[in-house]
Amino acid sequence: MQIKKGIAVSPGVAISRAVVIDAEDVAIPRRAIASTAVTRELVRLDESLEESQQDIKNLREQAVATVGEDLAKIFDAHLAMLMDRPTVAQIKHSIETELVTAEYAVYSVMRRLAQMFSGQENRYLRERANDIWDLERRILGHLIGHSQQELAHLESECILIAHDLTPSQTASLDKNKIKGIATDAGGRTSHTAILAHALGIPAVVGLEDITSSVNNGDSIILDGNRGQAVIDPNAEQLLTFREYKRRATAFESSLDELRQLPAQTTDGTSIALQANIEFPDEIEPALGKGATGIGLYRTEFLFLASEVEPTEEKQYESYRAAVEACNGLPLTIRTLDLGADKVWLDGYTDHAERNPFLGCRSIRLCLQHLPLFTTQLRAILRASVHGPIRIMFPLISNLMELRQAKMILADVMEDLEEQDIAFAEGIPVGMMVEVPSAAIQASVFAQEADFFSIGTNDLIQYTVAVDRGNERIANLYSAAHPAVISLVRDVVRAGKRAKIDVSLCGEMGGEPEYTMLLLGLGLRKLSITPPAIPEVKQIIRNVTIDRCKRVMRKVATFETEHQVLHYLRAEMRRVLPDAR
Repeated sequence: MQIKKGIAVSPGVAISRAVVIDAEDVAIPRRAIASTAVTRELVRLDESLEESQQDIKNLREQAVATVGEDLAKIFDAHLAMLMDRPTVAQIKHSIETELVTAEYAVYSVMRRLAQMFSGQENRYLRERANDIWDLERRILGHLIGHSQQELAHLESECILIAHDLTPSQTASLDKNKIKGIATDAGGRTSHTAILAHALGIPAVVGLEDITSSVNNGDSIILDGNRGQAVIDPNAEQLLTFREYKRRATAFESSLDELRQLPAQTTDGTSIALQANIEFPDEIEPALGKGATGIGLYRTEFLFLASEVEPTEEKQYESYRAAVEACNGLPLTIRTLDLGADKVWLDGYTDHAERNPFLGCRSIRLCLQHLPLFTTQLRAILRASVHGPIRIMFPLISNLMELRQAKMILADVMEDLEEQDIAFAEGIPVGMMVEVPSAAIQASVFAQEADFFSIGTNDLIQYTVAVDRGNERIANLYSAAHPAVISLVRDVVRAGKRAKIDVSLCGEMGGEPEYTMLLLGLGLRKLSITPPAIPEVKQIIRNVTIDRCKRVMRKVATFETEHQVLHYLRAEMRRVLPDAR
């Protein structure tokens, strides 16, 4: 029995067997296999070697066409190494005698080989180490890719264990079989955390070494309320957690009774609680939780769940399904937010960017790939005839980006009119405020945007210079930082002066301890993950706006995020003593 502590990011308790997946860009942990699984691992190895050989042959053909036969000969050396019988024999011997996964056997043998070459005095031999690293990554890419594809076809329920999950991996999971997620990396607003919360799957991130502590098939308890994983629990722990899970489920059910009641403060102020979604089939459950519309439809997950670029028709059908599922309630569609950690393998996003979060992502990527952007805008506009929508541009950092995006949208509208294709008139066009430059210039942007949606996840990241997916500095990432609160306040004030709608769609809005502060800052619309709606609504229904303003004024006197968070949690406990 072993207990690991991490960061609780999605509530709930799961008890199941573990399924572990690796990432090719991190150290592969040693994982044991049963003797009966040796044949399967050898088959997987042979398949990955054949696919790697085909990769290299294809690359050689491309190189011959572009740089000539002589320079393309480097790939002949790669093929020779890949087909080297003693090396392949070592890998197979490791699987058969050490009873380890094919991934670990490749990793350990190739690493030893690379280290041997890198220690040679001869420069030519030392440089061969880089060739071995390249081959290792290629083989592991196929092995790990196959094991991750199997996740989409799981035969039984499990708790998923990974170093981290990319958004595209998460988008392709069989959500009916994944009962919990635990990762080495990540913070409260990593995309793994956001998606797990949205799907109502218990999740704990930032566990640092959970992948090397768990083997496939191990029994595990995942506590998404307290941020811990219990590996190989004993009978007493299983009994205790099953009772704890029963009580937690009962608490969730009691909150769900609020879904038909209005989100209204005790002094009569109505608050719009909307939902953040990734796919149209999440809308009905979100409305069932009490959402009064969809404040953020993350359209990039339609791309991340597909190996090829979705056609205009496919996008149109998806957006139409979302509009119709809303049944007359508003739907805010965010244009593509690809890039950074949302890497799509169809040539638009780049693994090699030195700092992808500061690179070609979101609106920047769309403005550089106009066919991609205009195809999406055409699909959105065509869907607009089926119900009320709003279009929102992500990661706007300067006025020219907003103007250029609006100009392209106007051009697309003109094209549709010429082709006699119907779309709704007067569609509101707004922007995400998630970059400090946009927050500081909010009064300028408010003259050209129909609405603002404050994206606190990136706003916090860029304001305090903390990678929100890095578990080593997760403690520094905080929505309670006084600078972040100051920026949110300024954006809300700028929106009010310009008389435009301002909402907040980051994870901050779904954390109950911030509810009173956000209302005190003047926000009257929050778009949050559906599971968070009942608890946030419960707080709203037990406070007055005057009290929220007092909370806001008190917070403005604090100098550190620790003071802010301690005070907000104490205030929440006064309102709801039984809150989580």
